[in-house]
Amino acid sequence: MQDIDFVNGLIDFIKNSPTPFHAVETMADILDQHGYTQLQETDQWSLQSKQVSGERYYVTRNDSSIVAFKLNQSLAETGIRMLGAHTDSPCLKVKPNPEIINNNYFQLGVEVYGGALLNPWFDRDLSLAGRVSYLNQDGAIDHQLINLEKAIATIPSLAIHLDKEANTSHEINQQTHLPPILMKLPESDVETEVDFKTFLLKIINATAENQTGARAEKVLDYELSFYDVQPPAVIGLHDDFIASARLDNLLSCYTGLMALIDCDDKQNTLLVCNDHEEVGSASAAGARGTLLKSVLERLSDGDESYSRMIANSLMISADNAHGIHPNYADKHDENHGPILNNGPVIKMNANQRYASNSETSALFKHLCELADVPVQSFVVRSDMACGSTIGPITASEIGVKTVDVGVPTFAMHSIRELAGRWDAFYLYRVLKQFFN
Repeated sequence: MQDIDFVNGLIDFIKNSPTPFHAVETMADILDQHGYTQLQETDQWSLQSKQVSGERYYVTRNDSSIVAFKLNQSLAETGIRMLGAHTDSPCLKVKPNPEIINNNYFQLGVEVYGGALLNPWFDRDLSLAGRVSYLNQDGAIDHQLINLEKAIATIPSLAIHLDKEANTSHEINQQTHLPPILMKLPESDVETEVDFKTFLLKIINATAENQTGARAEKVLDYELSFYDVQPPAVIGLHDDFIASARLDNLLSCYTGLMALIDCDDKQNTLLVCNDHEEVGSASAAGARGTLLKSVLERLSDGDESYSRMIANSLMISADNAHGIHPNYADKHDENHGPILNNGPVIKMNANQRYASNSETSALFKHLCELADVPVQSFVVRSDMACGSTIGPITASEIGVKTVDVGVPTFAMHSIRELAGRWDAFYLYRVLKQFFN
């Protein structure tokens, strides 16, 4: 794959994935196109791949996490080369009873999901996407993904004239300052109750994506979040950067997916993309859940085989890293400040906030040499707190050797982040080398 094809594919993937549900749906569509067969957790698996058939499979959980794999050798003897990433990003989620009418304006109450950088959410063109569960005309519960695509809301900033300290000490109250404005109500409707679920019901019954054909009668619940409609873009005087929402961590999801699809099929390979990393991974679909372990156990031939398989395996946990910001260089360790477009980053932490150790780090460095890809190291300043990834969780839950890596990024957890376009392609090349 050429760089331009990879970057264009990444941009399309992020644009089509405003929520974890849409990301998994998009990944499943790509896997379908490349000969992968979907499995259901509720079914009995009779996989010919245990006899080294080279067949390809994937399974999803909660429509927001996915595991894709292909097996070509004895699992116990050679293990599996695994890559982990996460599908979720910080955002604003709509509350269960969200309707707010204030001074004739209709707003929706929101809850902050994850460690969002909130200031950039103001004055953006916002749309709404996610999953809606409803009762259909046949009395059954159905679920449907929706994506309004058009800008339907915004969160206006308070004018500088009314907040003279806005540029020096601006505090955001998550309860009162963040509800997006959707419309101005007519004066005659000020006392009229506006029902958000009725609005969703109309969308469900009007959209062509209602695959069941059964009319929705009542919206029961939903998981919806706002997102910025500005599409991803390659920017910079020499097209050096990718600017986009949700680079953390859809960039790693797409990169891992392309590496899995494009590798030479000689090894046992697996990609797992979990939801809920940004809030601690403690869910059925998160890395602390049983999804990956359940899949691996079903692929093995018993406890002895499973233990040998894990001992022979390696996990690369791919999640974006902090690039050294030229305007805030003092926020970084001067010897460990990754530069954008200087290659993927190995993330290290003495307190196991990252799972890398000298053995797994050495393996990744060697893979970079084989792929002719530059590599960097990241260690947080000793006087600052360190974030974490699914790496330590997977390493402790599964017992697999793990290395934490990522693409250096600016403005992580902002509504629009920035990464090096060459770093994304570098990561693809080294992950493909790993799977080969």
